[in-house]
Amino acid sequence: MNNQNNASQQLKKELATLLTKSHAHVSFDDAIKDIPFEDLGKKPNGVPYSIWQQVEHIRIAQKDILDFSVNKNYRELNWPADYWVEEAAPTDEAAWNESIGKIQSDLNAFIECLQHVDDVYAPFKHGSGQSWLREALVLFDHNSYHLGEIIALRRLLDNWKSEVR
Repeated sequence: MNNQNNASQQLKKELATLLTKSHAHVSFDDAIKDIPFEDLGKKPNGVPYSIWQQVEHIRIAQKDILDFSVNKNYRELNWPADYWVEEAAPTDEAAWNESIGKIQSDLNAFIECLQHVDDVYAPFKHGSGQSWLREALVLFDHNSYHLGEIIALRRLLDNWKSEVR
């Protein structure tokens, strides 16, 4: 392997780690761990959204980023209507688990595609300058922001058990 190929593989590995693990931020799995089902639809202290709405927004936006990245015939969603659900709470635990499963499988699909591209810097032919690198960073940035919102909601609901690292 040449140095450029080694650097590309290392970058892909680092991006995958950034998207899945916790370092300077909480991972998705840690952020949603052990949330009481009855708290998913609560909007404490006048906050205009619930944990469920945040999780669904992550799911929808992440799926949109994946679709854009792999689909040359991508159809843009309407902002903000298509990115947010109106329901404050999931209908049942099966709906919650399905949403979590979709987030995890779509993230895995994104990372799998990322690992197989030749050049993470190359602009997509169907975009306006976006690349796999840019979309990975957008995905990380977006998910991290909303995970912070979930943690804030959990603190307001008094169900967040933070650990000092």
